Amino acid sequence: MPGDPRRAQHIAEKFLEDWEQVTDVRGMLGFTGMYEGHRLSVMASGMGIPSAAIYITELIRAYDVSTIIRVGTAGVYQPDLQLRQIVVATDAVTNSNLPESIGATTPIVATPRMLDVVRRVATEQGIEVHLGTVFSSDIFYEANNDSQDRYAASGVLAVEMETAALYAICALEGAEALSVLTMTDHLVTGEHLTSEERQLTVDQMLELGLRTAVAADTSAG
Repeated sequence: MPGDPRRAQHIAEKFLEDWEQVTDVRGMLGFTGMYEGHRLSVMASGMGIPSAAIYITELIRAYDVSTIIRVGTAGVYQPDLQLRQIVVATDAVTNSNLPESIGATTPIVATPRMLDVVRRVATEQGIEVHLGTVFSSDIFYEANNDSQDRYAASGVLAVEMETAALYAICALEGAEALSVLTMTDHLVTGEHLTSEERQLTVDQMLELGLRTAVAADTSAG
């Protein structure tokens, strides 16, 4: 589950075989195809917790989806974390009231089994990943750096906008969840990846997400 519908299409076109577009309702593209002999779907979430929450809930309740892996981008909060590096979110903190409103438990965490699977797949593929907490913000343009300073001081690795919704909803609905993120903007140094660098770097993370989905499906079977 990427945020951007165009990235969902990119995943289908580059990585899937025998794929078909299964939805374009509200411009939110979804595709189903084969990856390494496993049938899986790619569905965009849109940007932010309210949008993601709709699609996550509908996928689980209406289509019996049992595992959702977010593949996204994030901004770096820690000075020793570099652009292009991949963060696996063990848990999320948020300024959104959605988790509390739907009765989600705290802390808001990834499915332990999925963390084990992605660590194993990353090791097998020789991909370095950093595990830790991410901040899922409801605000893209903050008025000041107070949130960044506070969360960075508490060890939060990065900021994005959807992981808390994914983890909270999946926990309530009995689905498995994982969020894998590429660092594309450094909020400490001010560095940013170019559009070309972003796409090349993100592809490694996308493939890690796909291989994790396959490994999770295999181990569950």
